[in-house]
Amino acid sequence: MLYKAVMIILWMKKELEALHHASMERRLHTHVPISESPGYVMHGGRALLDLSSNDYLGLAQHPAIIEAMRDALLKEGAGAGASRLVTGNRQPYAQLEKALAEWQNCDAALVFANGYTANVGVISALVGRGDVVFSDQFNHASIVDGIILSRAEHARYRHNDMEHLRALLHKFRDKRRKLIVTDAVFSMDGDQARLIDLVALKREYNALLMVDEAHSGGIYGSRGEGLISALGVTSNVDIHMGTLSKSFGIYGAYVCGNETLIRWLINKARPLIYSTALPPSLIAGAAQALKLIQTEHWRRERLIAASEFFRSSLCDAGFNIGNGDSAIVPVILEHNHEALLFSSALENEGIAAIAIRPPTVPEGTARIRFSLSAVHSLEELTDAVTKICRLGLQLGVLESCRQN
Repeated sequence: MLYKAVMIILWMKKELEALHHASMERRLHTHVPISESPGYVMHGGRALLDLSSNDYLGLAQHPAIIEAMRDALLKEGAGAGASRLVTGNRQPYAQLEKALAEWQNCDAALVFANGYTANVGVISALVGRGDVVFSDQFNHASIVDGIILSRAEHARYRHNDMEHLRALLHKFRDKRRKLIVTDAVFSMDGDQARLIDLVALKREYNALLMVDEAHSGGIYGSRGEGLISALGVTSNVDIHMGTLSKSFGIYGAYVCGNETLIRWLINKARPLIYSTALPPSLIAGAAQALKLIQTEHWRRERLIAASEFFRSSLCDAGFNIGNGDSAIVPVILEHNHEALLFSSALENEGIAAIAIRPPTVPEGTARIRFSLSAVHSLEELTDAVTKICRLGLQLGVLESCRQN
C-alpha cells in the first residue's frame, strides 16, 4: 500500500515538473482588497491597481450590500444548514428569485450556488444520451463539463461561425433533443456571441437556446438586464443563465425561463438537489446588488466609456487585443513564458494583471486578460496604458504583437 502511494506521488511530481517547464503550472496568490481604495488590491505588501477582477460595476465593497448581508446574518444565521429541498430554502431566496424574474421579464428564476454548478446542472438536466448540444468552441469550461456529464453528443462549432453551426445542425437534425449553448460575452476574448443569428438558427432547426450572461449581465440593457435584452431577443432565449459573482459583486448564479423549465430544474438539476443552500446573507446581498444595478446607471456608463478608452488606446499602440468591445480586453501574445514575464513586470509597476495560459485559452494564444471596473478613474487607466505600452516595448512584447 505504501509503495502504491509513493508511486502516485512520483507520478504527480513528474507531471507537475512538466507543467512548470512549459510555464503552465498554476499557483495560488493572496490578494487583499483595499476598502478605502476601490479598484486596488494588496499583494506582497504593495497596493496594485486591480485590472484582473470581474467586479465590473465595483459593487463588491458597496456599503449598502455589506449592510444587507450583515442584517441577514443576524436574522437568519451564518449558514443555510441544508439543501434547498430540505430546510435550506430561506425567505431571502423567494424575494431574490421574484426580483430576478421581473428584472429579466421571465416567468420564474432559480438561484444556484455558482455559475459552474448552474451550467453543469442545467445542461445535464435538459439533455442526455440520444441528444446533441451545439457549443461554441470558446465557451466556458463549465459548459463543456456540463455537456460531458450529460452524455449527450457534443458538437463544437468554430467560434462565432454560423455556417459551421448550420452544417452541424443539419447533420444532427434527427436527434431527439437539440440544444445550442453559448456565452453572451466570451470570458477570455471579450467579444459577443451572434445572438440574433443563433435565434434564427434555433427556430429553423427546432432547437433550444441557452445563453450564459456571466460577463454581460449588469452591463448591457437599460437596467443592466444583459445582452439578450439589449438585442431584443429575450422571448427567443429558452434558458437564460447569469452569475451573481461578477457585476453583482457577490457569489452565486441564476437561471431564468418559463415556469415549466424552473419546475424541471428543481426536480432534475443535481447540483441544486444535492448541495447545501447558499448562506442567506449572500442571497440578501445579491438582492441589494440587483437594486443598485437597476438604479445606478452611471456605473454602466462609466464602465463602457472606460472600456472604449482602454481598448482603443492599446489597439492604437499596436497590441493584438482581438475583436471584442466589452470590459474584457485581452493582450494576446504567443508563448506562455511571455505572458508570465509581462504579468510580473506589470506587477512591479503596480498593476495586477494575470497571465492566462492553456488550457484556459488555445495553444499559442497566451495572454494578459485585462478587465475593467466602474471604479477605475480615467487618470488611473491613462497611467496604466502608459506603463503597459512602455513595458511592452521593453520586453519586446509589443513588437511581436505588431508582427502577429
